[in-house]
Amino acid sequence: MAWSNDPVIHATALTRDYESLRALDSLDLAVGAGEVLGLVGANGAGKTTCLQCLAGIMPPTSGQVTINGVSLRDDPRAAKRWIAFIPDTPQLFEYLTVREHMLLIARVYGLRDWEPRAAALLEEFEIAEKADALPNELSRGMKQKAAICQAFLPEPRVILCDEPLSGLDPLGRRSMREALLARARSGAALIVSSHQLDLVSAMSDRILILDRGKHLLEGTLAEIQRALPSLDGNASLEEVFLAAVSGAGALDPARRAAPASARVDAPPPAAPAEPPE
Repeated sequence: MAWSNDPVIHATALTRDYESLRALDSLDLAVGAGEVLGLVGANGAGKTTCLQCLAGIMPPTSGQVTINGVSLRDDPRAAKRWIAFIPDTPQLFEYLTVREHMLLIARVYGLRDWEPRAAALLEEFEIAEKADALPNELSRGMKQKAAICQAFLPEPRVILCDEPLSGLDPLGRRSMREALLARARSGAALIVSSHQLDLVSAMSDRILILDRGKHLLEGTLAEIQRALPSLDGNASLEEVFLAAVSGAGALDPARRAAPASARVDAPPPAAPAEPPE
């Protein structure tokens, strides 16, 4: 499958309703190859719903999602082949060891010569000595590391992270941050959602602030700062976020950060083998 110069992740008018609650309201977003988009919002702003719709876990009520031009609705199998979703709570099978989880992923994705890559991932995340352990023998942080290794094994080109550092110790958080940035440098498109705003600010090329399911602000931190005239140019992302969602910094329509176009200058990533029929 050839990779185009269009956004790798592209959502148009993405909407999700839960009975009378509209969790996402006509959201547009685009992320290019090698780009990191930080997704920020208060509890209930729609961040997890957004990520689950983009991952194909939850169907949107309306709107369109494409992964490198492939419609997630029309051809979900082809689109999901490139997606990794890392939730805040790791989901492991009770009676499979860490190594057997990796084997399961390899079989599902039809991976060849995957064992060296699996071993390297377990070493990278410092859980190689737990390869034959069952989930009930792992700490919360080790379970998260095992889930991350599974997500990275098929070499995804779209990585969607919902509080990816949850449960990790300081060394684990640093390793995870470096691992995500390394994969962005190799051409993956990333969306990182976290309440750790210092992490989001440090990692992201652009930031999207959601408020009650709606696009509130988007751009680089500098662009978002300029959209809030009451704040100075040295305001942190936390200060910007609090001012934006509380109304303390009224948005200047003339200076409001517009949705930035996804970067298209990164080289197309090497495509992994297609999954078996």
